[in-house]
Amino acid sequence: MAGEVRFELNQNAVRELLKGADITAELQRRAAGVVAATGGDADDYTILTAVGRNRVGVYVVTRSTAAKRAEAEDRTLTRALDGGRA
Repeated sequence: MAGEVRFELNQNAVRELLKGADITAELQRRAAGVVAATGGDADDYTILTAVGRNRVGVYVVTRSTAAKRAEAEDRTLTRALDGGRA
């Protein structure tokens, strides 16, 4: 039987990884997929990127009145979330 293995996570390295350019680019790609899945005009939505203390966050928000109405009445943006899974 093998000896006990100890694993210690380098929290600073993980934090830098989660805030890095590769993760940011992947999240932005997925957000663009969500925007495309709405079927609306690209001017109707904005992709925002925020770097927090531990990780980066990417958000899709409605920009136009038409997009806000479509989300409120038909949940257009909410239904398009699967577009970010590809």
